[in-house]
Amino acid sequence: MELIYLLCSLVSISFTTLVLSLILPFHALLRRLVSSRAASSSSNDGDEPVSLYEGTVYHQRRHPVHHSFQYNVRYALIDLDRALHAPPNHLSPDEARQITDTNGPILLLTIPASVGYEQNPLSVYYCYDVEDSDTRLKKCIAEVTNTPWAERVTFIFNPHSDLVAKALHVSPFMDMLGSWNIKASDPGENLSISISVHHPEFGNYFTASLKAKRLCPTSASDHAVFFWLMPHKVAVWIYWHAIKLWWQNVKFIQHPRYNIPAYRDDALIRDRKLQCCGFSAQRGSNQDCLADEASPRHRWFKWTDAKWPWS
Repeated sequence: MELIYLLCSLVSISFTTLVLSLILPFHALLRRLVSSRAASSSSNDGDEPVSLYEGTVYHQRRHPVHHSFQYNVRYALIDLDRALHAPPNHLSPDEARQITDTNGPILLLTIPASVGYEQNPLSVYYCYDVEDSDTRLKKCIAEVTNTPWAERVTFIFNPHSDLVAKALHVSPFMDMLGSWNIKASDPGENLSISISVHHPEFGNYFTASLKAKRLCPTSASDHAVFFWLMPHKVAVWIYWHAIKLWWQNVKFIQHPRYNIPAYRDDALIRDRKLQCCGFSAQRGSNQDCLADEASPRHRWFKWTDAKWPWS
């Protein structure tokens, strides 16, 4: 039944994409006319609330088969306090500051929706603190979304390096055990994000990374054109390499909601243990963790359920 829903969804998205793509040139021309008139009637200091990045996503799996691939990707880094239109279905800057207990700028790295379709396996909020005129990156918030279910888990992490319990079924070829070792650089002319999956049985068996470079403001006169079909390309890569893993007889793992209804609660418990004693918690050495139960540390997590028809 879910396969039928998936096929219907693909047909619907394809039709919407075709129609909106035909309209896109006229929309881009209209935006250019409006922008040129606005520029001629007002001063522009050149400080845009959106920075464009172009780079490469790289995936490598080392168990049970060796499989790797990379693809080019385009991202937008949005200053949420200064953006005229905040992207829908994301946190507001005030919400991000409240969650991370910060007081400075909030930047969102994401792939904007294009011609009616959005595909963001990972979006990251960079949350800054300002103290005595010194602005520094204090915390990050990750939004991890799975395909095709469009479920999402949102959580805080330390950008310098952090270990987070795997809290979402992101792939039908990975179980829910293990943790994400995540790191993100302070975005400037270049940015990078790396995530490796540490499993209690397979060790460090999967790595994903993003490396991107900021483009000059004149590189894209219209953002809608710049990001045209970018979400679709990401989805194609996800589905294509899922098919290749299935073809290599990698075990298909059912969504945990069918056989582990409390998988989210389990993730919270595992994450608390990781914060107490790191990788040793995955290997069964939980004595030190149990000793810390009197003063547990809780990471902020938020789950968003799948929309119809996956709900």
